[in-house]
Parts: sequence; C-alpha cells; structure tokens
Amino acid sequence: MSLAPKLENLPEWNLADLYAGPDSAEFKADLATSVASAEKFADQYKGKLAGLDGASLARALQDYEKLSDLIGRIGSYAQLYYVGNTTDSARSKFYGDVSSKITDVSSGLLFFELEMNLIDDAALEKAMQVPALAHYRPWIENLRMERPYQLDAKTEQLFLEKSQTGFGAFNRLFDETMAGLRFHVNGEELTLEPTLNLMQHTDEAQRKAGSLALAKTFEENVKLFTLITNTLAKDKEISDRWRGFKDIAEARHLSNRVEPAVVDALVAAVREAYPKLSHRYYKMKAKWLGKDKLMHWDRNAPLPAEDTREVQWNDARDLVLKAYGAFSPEMATIAKDFFDKNWIDAPTRAGKAPGAFAHPTVPSAHPYVLLNYLGKTRDVMTLAHELGHGVHQVLAAKQGALMASTPLTLAETASVFGEMLTFQALLRETKDKASRKILLASKAEDMINTVVRQVAFYTFERKVHAARREGELTPDQINALWMEVQHESLGDAIEFGEGYETFWTYIPHFIHSPFYVYAYAFGDCLVNSLYARYRESETGFQEKYFDMLKAGGTKHHSELLKPFGLDATDPQFWQKGLSVISGLIDELETL
Repeated sequence: MSLAPKLENLPEWNLADLYAGPDSAEFKADLATSVASAEKFADQYKGKLAGLDGASLARALQDYEKLSDLIGRIGSYAQLYYVGNTTDSARSKFYGDVSSKITDVSSGLLFFELEMNLIDDAALEKAMQVPALAHYRPWIENLRMERPYQLDAKTEQLFLEKSQTGFGAFNRLFDETMAGLRFHVNGEELTLEPTLNLMQHTDEAQRKAGSLALAKTFEENVKLFTLITNTLAKDKEISDRWRGFKDIAEARHLSNRVEPAVVDALVAAVREAYPKLSHRYYKMKAKWLGKDKLMHWDRNAPLPAEDTREVQWNDARDLVLKAYGAFSPEMATIAKDFFDKNWIDAPTRAGKAPGAFAHPTVPSAHPYVLLNYLGKTRDVMTLAHELGHGVHQVLAAKQGALMASTPLTLAETASVFGEMLTFQALLRETKDKASRKILLASKAEDMINTVVRQVAFYTFERKVHAARREGELTPDQINALWMEVQHESLGDAIEFGEGYETFWTYIPHFIHSPFYVYAYAFGDCLVNSLYARYRESETGFQEKYFDMLKAGGTKHHSELLKPFGLDATDPQFWQKGLSVISGLIDELETL
C-alpha cells in the first residue's frame, strides 16, 4: 500500500506569465537586452555619479530600477523553472548558465551602488530636494547603511564573480543532493517531503519507520553535508572579516534593518521561556499519548481522536479564502488570484525542491507560491502562511523593484498573520471541548515550532559558525552541537533516538540564508501582539495593516509598528508575544 496520500485537484504553476519557456524568443531577447542595457548604463554613468544634479541622478535611478526589474524577471524565471525539478540535468544547466550570465551583468552594474555611497552626504541631501530623487530616499538611506562594510570596486567585483563557484555552487550542490535523496520505508522509496510527513502519522510504527529512514540516509550523506556546512561557514567568515563585521550574525541584522540588541532580547526571552513553553507542553503531550516520554518521532504526532483525514485541496482553498475574507474582502480577492491564475505549485514530485516558499519575482509580474501539499492540517496552515507572503508581495509591488522588498523580520509578519486568521476561523467553528483541545494543541505546537525551534536553530547556527572559526568541524562535532540545543530547547520530555543527531542536515535555511531563522520567531511574537490589537479594536485596523504591507522596504520596523502602539525595542514586547503561547498551554492544562 502506498504511503503517499490521495489528493485531488492539486495545481501546478503556470510560469508563462514570466516566459513561455527556457527556449522562448522572449526570454532570449530579454537576456540579450539586459546585457546590452547594462553596458549602455555603465557607459553613461560609470565614474560620473558624483557630478550629476538631482534630476540626472533621479533618471539614473529610474534606469537602474528598470534594469533591476528586467534582470529580476529573468532570474526569477530561471529559479522557479529549476526548483520544479532540481534533479533534471537540462534544468540545472539552464539555471547555472542563466545565473552565470546574470552575475556577469550584475558585475557590470556593481559600480552604481558603490559610487552612490561615495557621494558626499551634503551634496546628496541637496540633490534630494528634487522630488523624483526624493522618491528613492528610503532606498538611498538603506544603501548608505552598508557604507562602513563596503569594499573597493575591484574587490566587490571579485566577491560577486567568485560567488558562482563558492556560495552559489555549494547552494546548488545542497539543493540537488537533497532533491535526489531517497528514503526506504517499508519497501517503498520516498523523497524527503513524504518521508518527513510520516512523522505526523497516527501509527507510531510508521512514525518510527519514517524517522529511521531519514536517519539512515542522512547518516550516509552526512560527510557531504558537513563539507558543505564547513565551506559555507568559512566563506561567510572570510566575507565578514574583509567587510569588518564583528559579530557572526551582524550582516544578517544589517540586511534585516534590525538592531542586534533587539534580536538579542528576543533570543534571551525565548530561551528563558523554554521551560514554561516547550518543556511544559511536551510533558502534557506525553501524558496524552500515554507515555512517560515522547520519542523524537512522536513530537509532531497527532493527538488521540484527532481527525487526521487528508484535507483536500479545494477544501483548504475555501477555508483560507474564507478566513482572509472575514478580515478583509480585498485580502481574499488578492489571494484568490493565486488559485484562479495558477500561481501555485502544490503537488510533491520527484526532484521538486522540498519545503514551501512565496517568490515575489518582480513588481512588473506577480508572486508565485511553491508548496509540497500532503493534506495535513499543517499543510493548510502552510498554505495560509505562504499566501500571506503572496498578498504582502502584491501590495508592496507598488514600491517598485528597488523598494518593494521587505526585511526578513517584517516579511514574516503577513505570513504569520495569515496563519493566525485561518486558525482563529477554525477555532470559531469548533464547538465541542475535545475538538477545541486538539485545535489549541495544534496551534501551540505550530507556535513552538515557529518560536522555540527557530530560536534553537539560530542558537545552533551561532555555535556552528563560532566553532568553525577555530577550524574545520567533523560530523560528530556538528551532531553534538545539534543535540545540545535540542536538549535545551525541547526539554526532558523528549527522548532522542539514535540517528536524530544528523537531522540538522536537511534544514535549507542554514545553507541558503544564514541566521534567517530568528525572523520566524520575530514574526510570530510580533503577530501575537498585532492580533491582540486587532481584537481590542477592529475599527481602522485593516487600513493600518494594509498600509504596513504596502510600505514594502521603505520604513523601519519602529515606524511601521508605531500606528499600532507597538515597539520591538521595548523589553516587554517579547514577553507579550510569548505570553500568548503560554496562555494557550494554560488553557490546554484546564482541558
């Protein structure tokens, strides 16, 4: 009997809104145009920015933004086409060739941002009296925050071009290796996502079988993943040292436009709360499952009497759209486009990238969502999460190619808020005590996975990168660091079976976006406070919320949160967010 669920009507995305295909005339023409336009742009402006007046500098920025959109469209298509099947050699070659071409084009444009940062402060401020240039003030001010870490043009060009054979190459190696792994469970060969899905099976024997299959394959490949981790950690250390970053995560904090002290306060608050959150919850769950302790493969097990029937795609769609629509008809209308216009790729497929994401592409197009939908309640919440990103990206697109992108910390706000709306909609429809308990427990687990687990991941990354500065790490050393943070974060109610020590190997964020993970905890705690404000007074909230999303990357988190009376620099801010999770667990104890 197949272990894969039977799901109907799962959509596959239509990338034709970007290009008809990798060999299409339009794609080839745009690629050629990007090369020619970049060369023309460099001829016109290289070495001349400091002498331009405000109007001329504004025109240069407008040209640069137009080029950024075109290059972004080309790169987005190549990436989305590739992740559909990362084990296909033709797609891999296409992605590699396009990435190389884009790097060459970007290398020719590298001078622009470097020269922008060399313009004298007073001269630039005077130039920004011109409204067309003042429009770009947020982008210019963000760019100038990079000045202390900016290298000379030749070195920056070398870093960019070498990324193809360094960071970029090892990212591809990870992706293609992970997509090609196969896990043998009860005589069936599975890819990563269906195997991970077994960890939520009602039958403990299936959960254990899935876990052992994961452990066996991860162990067989752990040396490769250790090499990738060692290489990328060293690559980052070299870059940080040359740029002058002192702390391991300082570059990420800068790109997130969040103060290190704010992140430190978040991490400290969450780690301090481990005993009253995850430790307490898993002790309760062990009792519910009739155990003294949970094995690690029981951590996400369904509760007794939980309805574990697969949620069909159409039902998931209707549930999320209804929840979005109850908050804002406009929000539901935007989200509906993703379904109606084939902007979502939902089924699991051999070779398809694991996990889920929402890709903004470029403002002149629209976002796309990738899922690996297996019909679990968590998959419905993932759909709500990624659609939250999608709605945010649609609304922020009006800011243009240079200012639509939101720092990661705030980028998680709309996604987690979308999850919260969907959860609350389910909760309102749940009347009997037993079903309410199961729903509350599911939400508590999601929050623990979002806050506790992600802060533990961040702690693990810090330990790995710090240790790597002392020399190469062996698999056993990385395994030990992983187990150290797992014991600390999950507590004594979890027993870790043999093989779990290698489960760090499949987390893509460690590879693609070092120190990204705290953004999830940031977003969850922020949304808890934000949703509390919504419940206190719905009047005017939706308008302020949409204004926040439409701002894209044009405002700092302090400015965006001010209309809601929230301040992430307040030490009590994180306690308020964590108290929501603690409150859920309090209610579960009474049930």
